[in-house]
This record gives sequence, C-alpha cells and structure tokens, in this order.
Amino acid sequence: MSSNMAAAVALAVYLIGLAAAFGWQTLTHWRATGSTGYRGISGQPGSLQWWGGILFPAALLLGAAAPILVLTGVTAVPAFPGRRMLSVVGLLIALTGIAVTLAAQRQMGASWRIGVNTGERTALVTDGLFAHIRNPIFTGMLAVTLGLAGMVPTTIGPLTALCLLAALQIQVRAVEEPYLIASHHEDYRGYAARAGRFLPGIGRLTPSPSPH
Repeated sequence: MSSNMAAAVALAVYLIGLAAAFGWQTLTHWRATGSTGYRGISGQPGSLQWWGGILFPAALLLGAAAPILVLTGVTAVPAFPGRRMLSVVGLLIALTGIAVTLAAQRQMGASWRIGVNTGERTALVTDGLFAHIRNPIFTGMLAVTLGLAGMVPTTIGPLTALCLLAALQIQVRAVEEPYLIASHHEDYRGYAARAGRFLPGIGRLTPSPSPH
C-alpha cells in the first residue's frame, strides 16, 4: 500500500467512522428519545473541565489532518522498513476501534450522552463491553486514533493521540466519574472497583470501606 493510498484509505475510514459515531448515532438517539444526547462543555472557561471539552474537538480535527496533508503534498510519509505492514495493521486497529465504539454506543441505549448535565440521571450501564471497561467508547476512539497514526505515520499522529488521551482523561476523571458517583453512589463505586477505566483491570477505583 503506497503512502498516498494509505492516506486516502485512512481519511475515508476516519470520515465514515466519524459520521457513524456522531452523525448516525445522534440521529438514532434522537429518534428513540427525542434528544440529541449532546450536553455541551462542562466547567467555566479556563477550568480543567473546560479544557477537556476544548481538547476533544481539537483532537477530532487533528484526526483528519495527517491524511489530508499527505494527500495534498504538504507532508511526506518517511520511508522505513515495514511501513506498508504498519499501514495494514493500523487499518485493522482503526476498523476494530470503530466497531468497538459503535457497539458500545448501542449498548448504552438511552443513557448515551456527549457531555454531562448534572441535573439529570441516566441508568448505569454495566453489561456488554461495559462489564469489563467503564469507557469502551473512549477506548474505541483511542484505538481509531492509534490505527490512523499507523496508517499515516507522521508527527501529527502521536500529537493527535496525546491530545485525545488528555481530553478523555480530563473528561472521565474530572467530569464523568464525579457525576456518576454523585448520581449512583455505591452502585457506581462497586462497579468501578470491578471494571477498568479504559482497559480491563486497569484504573479500577478503590471501593468505599464498609461501615462498621
């Protein structure tokens, strides 16, 4: 697979995944619930939560930058042994990430949201992919980003992955987990003690001590 072909395939995969994960999912959720699921950016401008909300769309824009810059001739993919194999492996990882993202969105059902509204309470989803990972949608998105970085190995790929990882860490730790603990109390703490944050067994929360 040539570098230009890899970039074209990467851009197509990314745009299709983006349309499915945000466009189609939003439409499906709206038809089922009457709500788009979007809750906006949390926190005051300049706060940690706010930066998490800003970094997320920035990472989404960067995701398309590498293949576009290669296709337009602005950036070249360096030649190195195994580059074509890396592109194929990256494609498989990206497709797997899209599949995980879409499956997790479906499993969330009516509880799917982008952002948090502290005034509402949604059902706590703990089955399917969520039985092992608390944030499988984010795990899938990270896999897509890493896969695209392998398909189009430029300096933008690692930058995109770091930007997305920072956004997701902030969103999960500073926004979603405090909200879920406040909404579901010990039910969430018990669940978080079993399921990892982004990978099975990693990032589990320490359960609250039992009262004597």
